[in-house]
Amino acid sequence: MSRNSAYPYFLIAGFVGLSALLLGCTNTLTPNLDASFGNAVRASRQSQTLNPEAGTNRDPVLGLDGKSAVTAITNYQSQEKAAAQSGFIVNLGSSSGQ
Repeated sequence: MSRNSAYPYFLIAGFVGLSALLLGCTNTLTPNLDASFGNAVRASRQSQTLNPEAGTNRDPVLGLDGKSAVTAITNYQSQEKAAAQSGFIVNLGSSSGQ
């Protein structure tokens, strides 16, 4: 068998192999996965929402009166300033390593 007579068979075999490889990559699962993408997050957020209609309620929130709230905030801020002056500050939201 000469080199020229085997060449078309290798060319056809290579084309068939490449075609099979490319056709195997076209069938993916992403349409099935994309249809349900984000459902877990939406279900989790919905299960954690206490009152979905809370934004439509225009009644004032019951709690501290204005004078007590101002006193509480003033006391909190004065304690924070005193802690800053003493040099001892607990910052739980920082990761600076100091």
